[in-house]
Amino acid sequence: MTAFRINDKPFSFDGDDSTPLLWVIRDELNMTGTKYGCGIGQCGACTVHINGKAQRSCITPVAAVADQTITTIEGLAKSDDDLHPVQRAWLEFDVPQCGYCQAGQIMATVDFLKRFPNPSDDDIDSNMTNICRCGTYARIRKAIHRAAELSRQASETGDSQ
Repeated sequence: MTAFRINDKPFSFDGDDSTPLLWVIRDELNMTGTKYGCGIGQCGACTVHINGKAQRSCITPVAAVADQTITTIEGLAKSDDDLHPVQRAWLEFDVPQCGYCQAGQIMATVDFLKRFPNPSDDDIDSNMTNICRCGTYARIRKAIHRAAELSRQASETGDSQ
């Protein structure tokens, strides 16, 4: 049995420890925001946070998350009325086209902004490796800059999201 926390709730998985975390999230927990893309950890559609760090859940065996804390796109916002700054920026710039990769893009961006709170275009281009088949990279870049600005504003006002 593998026990972990997901979106601030305890969960125990009693299946095969080699099962990819993605399938536990989608099939056992019925959280479908995290998407299957490539299955080899390249595209990033399956990105979640494990202990606050972006990870590709399609290549992470559930055994690797024992006693860890997982956050999916469903757990990122405080509430429907209190979105994370990255989510707000994504909406402001109308980033999604088909939307399939966007949960992974958002989760990767949240982690990226922890490491690069005031990113340059080069920082974004060098570190954001998630793939968007629709090619919304220009809007993604604008939204990342806006999210950094919103995050700085939130930290100045004491909002810790």
